Amino acid sequence: MTEIHFIVEEAPEGGYTARAVGEDIFTEADGLPSLHAQARDAVRCHFDEDKEATLIRRC
Repeated sequence: MTEIHFIVEEAPEGGYTARAVGEDIFTEADGLPSLHAQARDAVRCHFDEDKEATLIRRC
């Protein structure tokens, strides 16, 4: 896999959530810069190194 898309939404309790489209990946953070870092970390944890997404997009 070379590309993965995330749906980013504001959380009702504050901060943001990111849910991957077509994969079981979910993360949350207080701000968008930290959400980006959390999403990258979640992708690294979810996939083997040889199948890791090289492009992560926010929807």
